[in-house]
Amino acid sequence: MTATTSGMKTGAVTDEFDHAAASYDRLVGANPGYHRDLRTSVRRLRLPDRGEGLRLLDLGCGTGASTAALLDAAPKARIVAVDASQGMLDTARSKTWSGDVAFHRARAEDLSPAWSHERLGGPADAVFAGYLVRNVPDPDALLTSICAVLRPGGRLALHEYSVADSPTAQAMWTTVCWGVIIPSGRALTGRTDLFRYLWRSVLEFDGRQALLARMRAAGLESVASAPLPGWQYGITHTFVGSRPGGTW
Repeated sequence: MTATTSGMKTGAVTDEFDHAAASYDRLVGANPGYHRDLRTSVRRLRLPDRGEGLRLLDLGCGTGASTAALLDAAPKARIVAVDASQGMLDTARSKTWSGDVAFHRARAEDLSPAWSHERLGGPADAVFAGYLVRNVPDPDALLTSICAVLRPGGRLALHEYSVADSPTAQAMWTTVCWGVIIPSGRALTGRTDLFRYLWRSVLEFDGRQALLARMRAAGLESVASAPLPGWQYGITHTFVGSRPGGTW
């Protein structure tokens, strides 16, 4: 199986997410602004009419925090949420969902137009991917797959860490990881593999301009990025783009 840039194999990363699933909501709940920032990135998709008639994909949905952010912005949309971790999906499915929401286990980079027609009823009007691109073995293949399942004019928002362009952001990230995230992860899950992987993978991931270039190379247009506020300013960003050839 392909190794990630930080040395942990893809299957091992999924296994660690499975192990952490029961505690994951408590972990992210301790992060000031975590849910607010997801909602901010979703708003940057500019979904109209509370999602009326829209088909939305939530890739790397985890325990459903990003799904909840999509549902908050687009309660009338059809939302299909996808993750490779069965443990994360089990936690997400155990929650109460008021809208048209479905969860499926799949590798996001393996999705195809045929899969989208079967599960979503057609191409996606918009795709949201929170903290996903960094965790797949081939980010370019993922972005190409996303472009393929978007309808012409459909929009993508990536909610992702990117610190390579900023020594200050790198230093802040390392301080927070070793001072808060890794100790908290050990306390709640009994081990630190996933949280040390998180620290390393963010440091090794694309800078902001490099990720924007990947998006353009995958065929997306109108690509742009914007930072998130608070302590994660310069660390977490929203990256947006759209598939050419159509309008809303």
